[in-house]
Amino acid sequence: MSYIKWAIIIVFWAALGSLLHYTLPQNDVVRIVNTYEERQDLTDWTRIFWSVPDNQSVNLANRDVQFIQAVLPNGSAMVYRNEDTGWGWPPYFKFDTANLYTEANDAISNKAEPEWYAIKHYGWRNEFLSIFPNAISVKPVAGPDVRIIPWVSIIVLTLLAALFWAIWVRWRRFRRARIDPVLEDVEGGFEAMGDGIARRRSRFRRWLDSRKSH
Repeated sequence: MSYIKWAIIIVFWAALGSLLHYTLPQNDVVRIVNTYEERQDLTDWTRIFWSVPDNQSVNLANRDVQFIQAVLPNGSAMVYRNEDTGWGWPPYFKFDTANLYTEANDAISNKAEPEWYAIKHYGWRNEFLSIFPNAISVKPVAGPDVRIIPWVSIIVLTLLAALFWAIWVRWRRFRRARIDPVLEDVEGGFEAMGDGIARRRSRFRRWLDSRKSH
């Protein structure tokens, strides 16, 4: 039973951690090298990693998507999609896809004269599944070594930790006041029942022994 309990706990925290890692904003310092638009064929099981257009007449499985190509300071390539989130999840309320596309085009630079930008985004990049993080904003920074403190993530995680702590404390109080006494009464009842059965067995054995002696 303890294995099932720990399996449920591990699955819950792993799922919550994955959701937070996917949803919370992240910042990459990059050099933007290109922007383009490409038609994407979305499969049913990867569609959850793409935004749902507000215009329901748009084909959800096959549509044009804007992309931003960039290079990280270590030389690794990174590609971001540029889609509105609208009023859906995650709650970034992004409606300025066209403006961001223009800003990204204006920020393009070459290796000889690099210009560095911080791209705020959420989501994951996976080449095998063809999923891309969604760019939220583009801001110029002083250089590739700039450190950006993720204040939003820190605040959200702190609030969540406080919420879970409050729930856990109240659950312990409720369990001590309401559940543990009931369990103790039930356990005491089983123990009393066991003692009664043991006494009956002892009397029965004494009776058998007395019969055998005759």
